[in-house]
Amino acid sequence: MNCVANFFTYETTKSVVVKSWTIGVINRAVQLLIVSYFIGWVFLHEKAYQVRDTAIESSVVTKVKGFGKYANQVMDVVDYVTPPQGTSVFVIITKQIVTENQMQGFCPESEARYRCRSDSECQKLISATGSVSSAGILTGRCVKYNQTLHTCEIQGWCPAEVDTVDVPIMLEAENFTLFIKNSIRFPLFNFEKGNLLPDLTVQDIRRCHFHPISQPFCPILRLGDIVKFAGQDFANLASTGGVVGIKIGWVCDLDQSWDRCVPNYSFTRLDSVSQKNSISRGYNFRYAKYYRHGNGTEYRTLMKAFGIRFDVLVYGNGTVLCDIILLNFLKGAEQYKAKKFEEVTEVNLPPAVSNSPVYRSSQTLGGRSEEKQSTDSGAYSIGL
Repeated sequence: MNCVANFFTYETTKSVVVKSWTIGVINRAVQLLIVSYFIGWVFLHEKAYQVRDTAIESSVVTKVKGFGKYANQVMDVVDYVTPPQGTSVFVIITKQIVTENQMQGFCPESEARYRCRSDSECQKLISATGSVSSAGILTGRCVKYNQTLHTCEIQGWCPAEVDTVDVPIMLEAENFTLFIKNSIRFPLFNFEKGNLLPDLTVQDIRRCHFHPISQPFCPILRLGDIVKFAGQDFANLASTGGVVGIKIGWVCDLDQSWDRCVPNYSFTRLDSVSQKNSISRGYNFRYAKYYRHGNGTEYRTLMKAFGIRFDVLVYGNGTVLCDIILLNFLKGAEQYKAKKFEEVTEVNLPPAVSNSPVYRSSQTLGGRSEEKQSTDSGAYSIGL
């Protein structure tokens, strides 16, 4: 009976007002912190009342201009830019180690670790490290390299490359210019824009150079300035090679005017970790140009190229006011509600539609109709 009596009971909360300065100050301070957090961080900083589109679509076209002089030859963009298509990732070659007239055959290795005095030493190397060297396939023979030195023989492109020589850099590269054309789109809001702003004229393009303060929207950038803004020394970077990022940020509040959505450029060294390594520092790669003698024999010129790789990285997000503002505070809110909410009974349910992610609506607002994709179940978009 006690259990039954305890079961059929009712509990209610009791409010106690404690008149204490200490407890009161702590209570109001905690409330103030909570309110300040929501107003300052959630609403003002993070703008959580807005819908955000982070799926930015972007295209980048680049073009480099300038002439340099290297190995007593005048170099133009065809000689020092790779790949030549004007993509968002490209390399400016600043120095090269050239090995000319290589042909398929047998020749001595050039690296010091392949020095030998007899064939047996080369055969031991093959047993210990394998038959492949940095320049070809080891044959197991010890052959003459020069008057005082013997090295293990290889089969491959001969003569073997010597990449330890010191060669100068192309100093003129510091004054080369880079033109960037960037177009972006926020698909959720069908908002498009480019970094070539409407007030930019042909005359501006010809004489302006980007500067973060005086010329923040000029699409012409001097390579030396890019490296400097990334906190690097151009001569050192050109000598060892490296990777520099050109970041274009589009952080736009689309509730404001179209003109307020502008690009923001920043620069950074992307491979800064490699500067701390003793192995494989910097950036380099090899490529070759192939030729044929009159008798059909193929030969090539091998280049080990050091250069600065530029990666143009585009990021951004666009925001607009969310439904709570659209449906309650804006002029025409009732009209928006009528388009957003629809009452459906079992009697007038439409026939089943396909499983396509595109939901179609014939409803119009202001005489216009627009169809958009949506990942929200049962949602459709209206053109405003």
